[in-house]
Amino acid sequence: MTELLILLGFLLALLAFCAVRAVIVTKSYSGLSDEAISPLRNALQGGQSGTAEILPDNFEARARLYATYLQRLLQAETISSVQNEKSDKFYHFHQIMEAAYPLLHQRCEKHDFDGSLLFHWKGASAQDPILLMNHLDVVEAEGAWIHAPFGGEIADGRIYGRGAIDDKGPLFVMYQAVEELLSEGFTPPCDIYLASACTEEIAGTGAQKTAQWLKENGIRLRFLLDEGGMVVDHPMAGVNGIHAMVGVLEKGNGNVKFIARSGGGHASAPPKKTPLVRLGRMMASMEDHYPLRVELPAPLLEMLRRLTPYVPYAFRLVTANLWLFKPLLKILVTKAPQLAAMSRTTVAFTTAKGSNGYNVLPQEAFVTANIRYSHHQAVEETHRILQDFAKKYDVETEVINAESPAPVVDYTSPEFRLIEETIQAVYPGVSVSPYVMTGGTDARFYKDLTDSALRFAPLYITADQLSRVHGIFIRTLPFGVDFYKKLLKRL
Repeated sequence: MTELLILLGFLLALLAFCAVRAVIVTKSYSGLSDEAISPLRNALQGGQSGTAEILPDNFEARARLYATYLQRLLQAETISSVQNEKSDKFYHFHQIMEAAYPLLHQRCEKHDFDGSLLFHWKGASAQDPILLMNHLDVVEAEGAWIHAPFGGEIADGRIYGRGAIDDKGPLFVMYQAVEELLSEGFTPPCDIYLASACTEEIAGTGAQKTAQWLKENGIRLRFLLDEGGMVVDHPMAGVNGIHAMVGVLEKGNGNVKFIARSGGGHASAPPKKTPLVRLGRMMASMEDHYPLRVELPAPLLEMLRRLTPYVPYAFRLVTANLWLFKPLLKILVTKAPQLAAMSRTTVAFTTAKGSNGYNVLPQEAFVTANIRYSHHQAVEETHRILQDFAKKYDVETEVINAESPAPVVDYTSPEFRLIEETIQAVYPGVSVSPYVMTGGTDARFYKDLTDSALRFAPLYITADQLSRVHGIFIRTLPFGVDFYKKLLKRL
């Protein structure tokens, strides 16, 4: 009985200790509370401006002017095509850029790789150059649109159009910042390279050709900054506040075909376990009994640690005491799709084909799956696990293509800290967190040129905008321009 009471007392003390930690968790890596950040949110969304101290110089006038500049870029249709990487539409876009940024074209060395651009802005030193990136192309504008996809309409404090967020908004603020710095006579302390591929959305060759040119010319980058995370309002379910999410980890990407075969036949007398049935059972079973393991990479744990002050108390109890609850967290993350994608290799079934006739059983049917490879489970291991899983249903696998994950960036590095400090100088009170990229970027092609491929676009966005990617608040544009100007001056 005494031993039981001692054990109970120990457990109660342990629980009390964890509860206290969850209450008084430090905010050494965090920004303002959700309520305290409201003035900045209001300023960005067009409500009451809040305090003047948080607003950039000439804020209102610049926001309106920048919106008209971005409007011209959005009105140019730049959908990329696998069938035609080199397209006249991109050279038309080059002409728009040349008119918008004359000093950039006059004073920086320009290279053209079949429509993908690279500018070289010479600094005071050629040592430790940096690369700033984005892309010119956009994806198809399918579905119903309230505002024309290439209209660049300005309404309700936002500017709408395909590419407003991905990636012409970030492109605009980057080049606008450089143009303004050139007009001020600013000389950067190191060489600056500016890259804009026209094939990012189709995983084309633009960035590869650019990276190869840099490599052949002996360029080793201190760091690069590409698209990726953003300044996100309530970035995940249950997370309050505004947080700048800086991508430091990008998963690999590939596609696998799952094939089921049979002797075919007529649909009037179907046997059991036909190809489509076997594929269906395999897919359902994979969803219910996922075969790929969960791990919690260091950037994900650091992200959760920094977001701890902003989550509900029950979850905070776990994230504030990872030394105890890490095994529990590995279970919890699988319940949230966004966190699950950050902690394991994902398999998403995307296309399917059976027979060509309504009344014909297929001799061969297949589905394809897009695979996003995690760092802790190598490409070869993933394929072996999927192959073994498929065999249980008499299904074969065929690897269409596979690309390993990009190197992980150290979130304790001076380069990450530079980005973090610049964000906080431009967006006062916003917390900064490392972020696991579940999508792909052109930054992966530069892995031989730098150890610090950071992924962040300095624009404010809400969760609603993030899901639609059609419109952006025009009031975030001065913040984005100022981010790049401050970043280059801080080098």
